[in-house]
Amino acid sequence: MALSVDQLNIVYPDWRRSYSFTVKQGERLAIKGPSGIGKSTLLLCLAGFVAPKSGTVRWHDRDLLALEPNQRPISMLFQEDNLFEHLSVERNLKLGLTQTGLKQLESAVSRLGIGEQLAKLPGQLSGGQRQRVGLIRTLLRPEPLVILDEPFAELDSETRTLALEFSREQTEAEGKTLLLITHQDEDIAALATRTLHLS
Repeated sequence: MALSVDQLNIVYPDWRRSYSFTVKQGERLAIKGPSGIGKSTLLLCLAGFVAPKSGTVRWHDRDLLALEPNQRPISMLFQEDNLFEHLSVERNLKLGLTQTGLKQLESAVSRLGIGEQLAKLPGQLSGGQRQRVGLIRTLLRPEPLVILDEPFAELDSETRTLALEFSREQTEAEGKTLLLITHQDEDIAALATRTLHLS
């Protein structure tokens, strides 16, 4: 298995969750469950921003919990789209990209309708535009494990379809493994190869 999560326990004073699951290389896993069940907390823990009480997380048998967030093979798009407000859209997009990602950038911004926004600051963008910028950067980065937390929430139906197609094609072409949180069944149908239900 590419990703193995075993007895991962996350504990707060009034809240406790335990997770165990595996994901194959190249699989696109949708994570579903009611609000407050711990979907985003799980992803934040995998990325290194929430510390678990106990358990293991392994990526190709490498212990991820022993690594700092910037050392983990993960590219994550938070719900807040994690753009740097003082940098232009173009500079935001290029952060962390290799030559391969930079070569794909022009096509990606054209496809998702961001080409006219490159000189602007993130604060000048709509919510949907910000989300597309964050999505492009997350998917074009070299890390093999991609985590998307409600990445299409701000998009209208037409743009959502484009973003879903781009996400599927990009992860397939690069052989990336994807973990996705979304409340929309149509997103799951269009993008995921399997669904994990948290209860």
